Amino acid sequence: MRIFGKGFNFSQDGPGNRLVYHLSGCNMRCPWCSNADGLSFNAGKEYSIQEILNECISCKAMFFSGGGVTFTGGEATVQYNQLLPLLKNLKSEKINTALETNGTSKHLPKLLELVDYLIMDFKHYDDEILKEYTGVGIEQIKKNYEHTCNTGHQQHIRIPLINGVNTDAPQEFAKYFSSFDTSYTVFEFLPYHEYGKEKWKGNYKIENGFITMDVLQQFKKTFEEYGLKIITT
Repeated sequence: MRIFGKGFNFSQDGPGNRLVYHLSGCNMRCPWCSNADGLSFNAGKEYSIQEILNECISCKAMFFSGGGVTFTGGEATVQYNQLLPLLKNLKSEKINTALETNGTSKHLPKLLELVDYLIMDFKHYDDEILKEYTGVGIEQIKKNYEHTCNTGHQQHIRIPLINGVNTDAPQEFAKYFSSFDTSYTVFEFLPYHEYGKEKWKGNYKIENGFITMDVLQQFKKTFEEYGLKIITT
């Protein structure tokens, strides 16, 4: 398994205090990505599954307040063949697991059987616009969202809000989400920031991406009107 970053974080990558692994490689190319240093499959360092498992076990005492281990990226699911057996081992050790994903993997339903807390990005409801900005379409993301709703698995949907990209129609987002059972789903808005701009080494392409407080409030109001639960982490 190839990893380009790791460390502890409290409540931002799943519940409680968590050991977060940033897995190398991503199938999307979002121009606002804050982890551009991990987009390449060659980024970071190679670890064996046993090395990571041993580290997680040694950190059990640190997993307080319902914490555990989170896999993020890059895009963690592109290393599915390594991630699946590692999750199985973590579950056998009774270690809480979380996954942050862009939702594009056909393997996600299988991984969900071993994931206690799912965080999934949903960047746009329109297939062509999503392809324009990320290089990947919406079909599999919708399949995974709908599967998770239909099976009653917990999910935490994060929507990055970028001016000029996806902020013009909050109702279209809400209408789609609310057409399924969201009893076990929460939604979080992530206003645009430039924390990862320097990682692009001069190739950063987003201009005027910041949103106003009015835009954020409009999204919150619209989602509430559709009966969707909003959280902030």
